[in-house]
Amino acid sequence: MGSKASDKLWLSPLLLLCYASAMINRIKALFAAPKGAAQAVDKPAHSVDELQLAAAALLVEAAHLDDSYDEVERAAIAHAVKQEFKLSDEECKTLLQQAEVAQHEATDLHRFVRKFDANFGNEERLRLIEMLWRVVYSDGELHPYESNLISRIAAMLHVTDRERAEARQRVLAA
Repeated sequence: MGSKASDKLWLSPLLLLCYASAMINRIKALFAAPKGAAQAVDKPAHSVDELQLAAAALLVEAAHLDDSYDEVERAAIAHAVKQEFKLSDEECKTLLQQAEVAQHEATDLHRFVRKFDANFGNEERLRLIEMLWRVVYSDGELHPYESNLISRIAAMLHVTDRERAEARQRVLAA
């Protein structure tokens, strides 16, 4: 019924599939975390300190966009992080210093935003957006770059335009 040549043609795709599967498994193994380095299932992806630093760095970035990072904006950031994270004066001062360094060294916002995307629910994301609005309005005016930054961060956090606008209105009403 079948010749040896046709059997070889039929086996070739099967062999290719086996080789490809083995190769993919080897590639996956290269990129997998080393044994013992995997995080525990119940351990969060980022520590509380990392989340606080990311939030503070985003607030510092927002304050810098109008080219006038002054004591008013710095005080607004300090107040926001102190209130949100229940920090002492010393912890707040240290966090703010670390955030200023992190913001200065950062090449993009994604590094900070992705920590919230994986660890915060919608309510926490909205509080971050409100904190950003409070900081950018602390100097009495809204610069277009500041508004654009909040729009981009909100989009990355899957906060709708309506939720972002409502957060802004809550800040302005306070």
